[in-house]
Amino acid sequence: MERILSEINEANQKLMKSYDTLKGINDVEIAASPKTEVYAEDKLKLYQYDRTEESGPATVKTPTIIIYALVNTYKMLDLQPDRSYIKAMMAAGHDIYLIDWGYPSHSDKFLTIDDYVNGYINSCVDVIRKRNRTDKVNIISICQGGTLSVIYTSLHQNKIRNLVTQVTPVDFETNDALLFRWSKDMDFDKLVEGYNGLIPGEFLNEGFAALKPMMKLQKHQAMVNMLDSKDKLENFLRMEKWINDSPNQAGECFRQFMKDLYQKNLLVKNELVVGGKKVNLKNITCPVLNVYATEDHLVPPAASKPLCDHVGSKDTETLAFKGGHIGVFVGGKSQKELVPAVSDFLKKRDK
Repeated sequence: MERILSEINEANQKLMKSYDTLKGINDVEIAASPKTEVYAEDKLKLYQYDRTEESGPATVKTPTIIIYALVNTYKMLDLQPDRSYIKAMMAAGHDIYLIDWGYPSHSDKFLTIDDYVNGYINSCVDVIRKRNRTDKVNIISICQGGTLSVIYTSLHQNKIRNLVTQVTPVDFETNDALLFRWSKDMDFDKLVEGYNGLIPGEFLNEGFAALKPMMKLQKHQAMVNMLDSKDKLENFLRMEKWINDSPNQAGECFRQFMKDLYQKNLLVKNELVVGGKKVNLKNITCPVLNVYATEDHLVPPAASKPLCDHVGSKDTETLAFKGGHIGVFVGGKSQKELVPAVSDFLKKRDK
């Protein structure tokens, strides 16, 4: 009885303090690292991150472009000052550019993988090459952005010095994750048609949430325990703000991605056709670093690990990172282990 009363008293004290905590929070800021827009096309914006006194000068010759997934936004990579993948890469001496895909509307519903790869990505790479007076750039890619980057590098190997893929699906044959199982039997033609060519971000968010239905309850329980700590609560709210910022998806690109990759697994078969050309992974001859997360419930290791077995490069490394799909980038280990590993890989191959 004494223990129960003590716990009730502790909970009441937290709730009393939560009023002051919540009253002191107006909004939480994410993606605050300074950057400059250097190119724009349709909804897309290409940013170059500004050098600051804290980051110091760039010491790596080859500029790097970060390519994130079309789902959610890049802001997870710059969540807050002490958990910023981008800020850490800048501090390591890298000149960082990043694609912000923006928020597709109905006018974008006919965009295809070809438009994203041979259009948008290629335009951004050429802008960076011209600005830096260099023939080649580095690519750092994440999740679906990694798949697009693999396709791009296969078709434009002459423009890429090093390719880094992180939690990137390339072999879609596996059923190790629910998303891969569900996708095998879904009618994506009807789905795209039903949403009039624009897949709502909310629809995808609900699907991702259904993969781990208890996670929302666990998050809410965790939030209650943070109500008496402004710092912890702000960290929680930053993550929630990012999670719920979900762009819509261009229907044609979504349709092709799900049918040709998730259902037909054409990428590793070297049978995927983009822009009238077959994507042959053996055309990738630059150094490749492939990072996968051992506890990833969205892109299981079986989907991401095989990349280096299929490319034509003789200089490849595969790095297993203990953690989940998001924890790879926002956890404390990201700053201590992942960023140094990626940075060292690129520095050793800088020309």
